[in-house]
Amino acid sequence: MPKPAAPPTASPTAPPPVTPLKTRLRRLWTYFSEYRLGWAIAIAGTLVSALTEASVPALLKPLVDQGFTEHSLPVWAVPLVIVGLFALRGIAHFASQYALARIANDGMVTLRRQLFERLLTADLSLFARQSASQLSNTIVYEVQTGSSLLVNALLYLARDSVTVAALMVYLLFLNWPLTLIVFVLVPIVGFIMKTMSRRVHHYTRQSQNATDELAYVVEENVLAHRMVRLHGAEAQQASRFEQISRKLRGLSIKAVSAAAGIMPLAQMAAAVALSVVIGIALHQSQSGGSQGDITVGGFLSFIGAMLMLIQPLRRLTDIIGPITRGLTALERGLNMLDEVLTEPGIASALDPSAPAQRARGEIELHDVSVAYAADGGAPALDRLSLRVRAGETVALVGPSGAGKTTLVNLLPRFVRPASGQALLDGRDLADWPLPLLRAQIALVSQDVVMLNDSVAANVALGAPAIDRERVQRCLQDANLAAHVATLAQGMDTVLGHNATQLSGGQRQRLAIARALYKDAPVLLLDEATSALDTESERLVQQAVARVMTGRTTLVIAHRLSTIEHADRIVVMERGRIVEQGPHAALMAQGGLYARLHSAAAPLQ
Repeated sequence: MPKPAAPPTASPTAPPPVTPLKTRLRRLWTYFSEYRLGWAIAIAGTLVSALTEASVPALLKPLVDQGFTEHSLPVWAVPLVIVGLFALRGIAHFASQYALARIANDGMVTLRRQLFERLLTADLSLFARQSASQLSNTIVYEVQTGSSLLVNALLYLARDSVTVAALMVYLLFLNWPLTLIVFVLVPIVGFIMKTMSRRVHHYTRQSQNATDELAYVVEENVLAHRMVRLHGAEAQQASRFEQISRKLRGLSIKAVSAAAGIMPLAQMAAAVALSVVIGIALHQSQSGGSQGDITVGGFLSFIGAMLMLIQPLRRLTDIIGPITRGLTALERGLNMLDEVLTEPGIASALDPSAPAQRARGEIELHDVSVAYAADGGAPALDRLSLRVRAGETVALVGPSGAGKTTLVNLLPRFVRPASGQALLDGRDLADWPLPLLRAQIALVSQDVVMLNDSVAANVALGAPAIDRERVQRCLQDANLAAHVATLAQGMDTVLGHNATQLSGGQRQRLAIARALYKDAPVLLLDEATSALDTESERLVQQAVARVMTGRTTLVIAHRLSTIEHADRIVVMERGRIVEQGPHAALMAQGGLYARLHSAAAPLQ
């Protein structure tokens, strides 16, 4: 069998090349561009909110010059304009926030849907390269966090940019020579953002990798909690967790430090420019030069507008952090879409108008070899040839590593032959549309996996509608109906995470009930009774024997009671068939099967 995915290592790797910001945003735009009305509302609300904010210092000039100096401004005009201005600003801000929330969530749903569809159709090698925690983190958390961060950051970027532009125009209108000094801020802030953003992006990527490592450790210890406690490995695992946690802590601090360093540098540049402008303005006003006719209201408006520039400029310098984190999070999802291959044939859609085809169940293997690249050793199957007649029951036995499970996984194309040919009903497995091929096969594995759904939904998995009477018959045949009847909601009881509320034997019987419900012409039993006690095994074998009638069945079993009555027993060793025949004939030969039969340890 393929080796399980290795946990992420802590060894340093060369950071991937940084894609230009414009390119990354253009790539993401397709997921957030469909809600055109939302963008129109968001842009309009952002413009109105920014312009009304910039108009606040403009009110100071008439208020001071006409209201306090000339006393020509009506008293009722001031509160009316202020209330109206802030009401308009509040409505615009609410509209833009709501529209951006819709855009972010619509884009997130679209991207997440595509990612999950890719997960369902991905080449099986993906699950050997990445752990469940990594894939879950990318599809669920990274997409949500990245969408919210990016869209909101772009909103603030647009609003603050318009605010800064409006304030700069007003400052030019009031006193253009002094305003030119403010433009010195632009290249300085731009240089700071460009330099520091690279550091933020680098540390953010490393933090994500460390987060995956930490989640993997948690996942392993959840799955292996009994082994960890049985072997007294709690301290060892705690140390492992602590080491990766400290690594993540260090990277997170570096990322925050790099982002936080942008603000004080930009603020210092703004403070210097502001001090120079104020000093020159005061000198011009006191000297009576070319700008000496500036009014008190105009001077206060100029200073107010200058001071109001600092806050949006500060936010603009801070915006690179959320944009970088959002882009980095979403890029992981995009990379999954771009780089993960689709399983060959999985996209083949069945013609709904065509009658469902049911195979006879004749299986042929001609010089089939299968090799796992990760093993780097002998092939799992080595030029193996085998013919199984339709309706025949064949048991596969042999020592661990003989290739039994690989042979079983070959039929539903979970693995593909490196050479040779595998046929079902005389048709190469590669020529079968994959959904149609897998519709011919029911599998009960030693590793039972159940969904967090009802008993009935787990038994009728994949069926367009649940036939409750059929579910009940399958539960009865699998010797599980009596137990299900004792559950709170019967067959509607939700099983929880991987049906952990059931015992090992009950979960195994539930998997058998699922195979019975599918009613496929080919039945694969891979250690299907490994978790059953003797009495449960006897009852289940009676049910399975009835279902085997008229079906082609391949059985891998470690108990002789499940294979002695097989039509044929195939003995495998090192990927090859070394013996085959009925139980009595193999015992009489005194070969490998006879030695395994007489050994104290059960067959593997």
